[in-house]
Amino acid sequence: MTDSCSLSRLKLTPRMYVVKNSWTRCDLVKESAQKNALTKMRDSRRYQFVACVLLQLIFISAAIAKADRPNILWIVSEDNSPLLGAYGDTYATTPNIDELAKQSIVYDNAFANSPVCAPTRFSILTGMHASAMGTSNMRSRNKVPAFVKPYTFYLRAAGYHVTNDNKTDYNYATADIPNGEQLTYKEWQAIDGKFWDEGTYTDRKPGQPFFHIYNLSESHESRLHSSSHNSSHSSSHNRRHLPEDVILPPYHPDTPEIREDWALYYDRISQMDTQVGKKLAELQAAGLLDHTIVFYYSDHGGAVARSKRFLYDTGTKIPFMVRAPERFKDLLNQDMGSRAEQIVNMVDLAPTLLYFAGIDKPAHIHGNSIFGSSIEDVKRYAYLYRGRMDERIDLVRALRDKRFKYIRNYMPHRPNGQHLAYLWKAESVRSWEQACQQNQCNETQQRFWQSRQPEELYDTEADPWEVNNLVSDPAYASVLRSMRENLRRENRRYKDVGFIPEGELSLRTRNITGYDLVRQKYFPIDLVIETAEIASSAKEANLQLLIERLSHKEAVVRYWAAVGCRILQDKALPAKHILLKRLKDNSADVQIAAAEALAYLGYEKRALRAIMRNLKHSSPMVRLHAANVLDALGSKAKPAAKKLRSMVIYMEKLKSKSPEENYLLSALSHTVSRL
Repeated sequence: MTDSCSLSRLKLTPRMYVVKNSWTRCDLVKESAQKNALTKMRDSRRYQFVACVLLQLIFISAAIAKADRPNILWIVSEDNSPLLGAYGDTYATTPNIDELAKQSIVYDNAFANSPVCAPTRFSILTGMHASAMGTSNMRSRNKVPAFVKPYTFYLRAAGYHVTNDNKTDYNYATADIPNGEQLTYKEWQAIDGKFWDEGTYTDRKPGQPFFHIYNLSESHESRLHSSSHNSSHSSSHNRRHLPEDVILPPYHPDTPEIREDWALYYDRISQMDTQVGKKLAELQAAGLLDHTIVFYYSDHGGAVARSKRFLYDTGTKIPFMVRAPERFKDLLNQDMGSRAEQIVNMVDLAPTLLYFAGIDKPAHIHGNSIFGSSIEDVKRYAYLYRGRMDERIDLVRALRDKRFKYIRNYMPHRPNGQHLAYLWKAESVRSWEQACQQNQCNETQQRFWQSRQPEELYDTEADPWEVNNLVSDPAYASVLRSMRENLRRENRRYKDVGFIPEGELSLRTRNITGYDLVRQKYFPIDLVIETAEIASSAKEANLQLLIERLSHKEAVVRYWAAVGCRILQDKALPAKHILLKRLKDNSADVQIAAAEALAYLGYEKRALRAIMRNLKHSSPMVRLHAANVLDALGSKAKPAAKKLRSMVIYMEKLKSKSPEENYLLSALSHTVSRL
């Protein structure tokens, strides 16, 4: 094809005319102008011809690309770790997924960045780390910048028909809701539905490529709740997996309820496997299997206690496989039927989807395509995070490479086993708690109910259940230093919004997003993270620095300094005077953190008054913070028992549908039951 450079070379050069015979200079000029005009007209026609050819080629290429673009199907199960035959679990009964694995690339190091559904689904939808966007706390629905788009936005613009059978739960404000207005879970689900086309892949236009998601809930945690044990499926004659055959993890005591839940969970996984087989059969019956790239994965691990919600592999490691028909094999970097060791995160799903659809990845997306990434983009670590889980506040970050897991607990004074109403619906966790209360648990089994170490390090090859903490083992000192430093760098790289307590965050983000807040010159996010690291290290040598930071101009720095004093308990006595001043701080979260620290320094009454005062705060997240501290105080909160009981009765009568208010009710109800 003639390019623009060759076209310019076709232009005639100016001619020099010599005056001959009777021609005048005017005649020569006239002839020159006519010839120049003719030349320009010819050039113009050439340009028009070339432009038409180019446009035709573009349209033809676009039509070919559209015809060649793959259909994409995601089959997503809920709350299940790789407890499948395809991953070597001999107790599992999963013939359909095992067969799919033989036709797929199976990933052995795939991880959910968050071990719970809503923050995970945010990362899946946007390709962004929830911790960086202020969406890592469960059901938070905070606002994000306008440049953050769901992958459906790009797919629909590219002509895809995008459908989702039943699940959204995206954990951010998918609509502009006035400050202070609280929507129910169902109301948010309805709003989230705007991202999707109607129907399923069978409802698309002729020749239109599709993207569809099946969300399978048979393995969901709720299937282990008490009512499930009484279902017809749970009767002994319908069971595939018998409780007596279960091999228990070392952190679970051997109780009938725990064995029952493990066996039932494997049964639920088998039911989920049957659903996977049906969905694949439907695709094949429609004649689409050879035109569709199929993903199977789980949203996170689960579901027996100490899996879902926790950053151990039982909560974050997931099954993940991709099957591509022959016509699309060139888009992948491995053969079907092979296994891959590369680390895959949930933030990689959106850019991988865009890669298959032929769409360039937007620059702001954190993840990378699994198949289109350069060697520089290959991950060394999975970056993991845990924030508030329903009514229980916590902050944990972790890194996982192909062998080691490093966990950093920023609230080590809180045990893993904080009472959480939804988790406690399972008989197994209640049985575990009771066994430990009756001194029937060994040290490993007791650890779930005790305060934590600031750091945890596990060799997942030698210790797959992650029960042997190697932090104090000198043989792993270099691994510890490396992973510690890399986590410090990742938290700062993403300017982790999760280090801001939610009450303070809601106050400071009325007219700005959390993402934008931590990028303001006046907000010292690095100092905030550093203060959290110092506070959670539980080292008395840091007390003077904590005392100094209790007077810092930034409220979130003061908050973490107060948390650090609480972690030190009576060793923080020299901080009592400044802590007492902080009971009148202009930040409610600082008041509550200071009050909790003072409750362990002999100031229970003044501390309790400050906490109870904040139970009436206008912010539901401040009230929830206060409720968490009351629960942690245990018997120290007993003087407030009568008021708390009246508050619970009043809230029960209100029957609020707001998630925040229900979390508050759950937290206070548990506290009252103990007092």
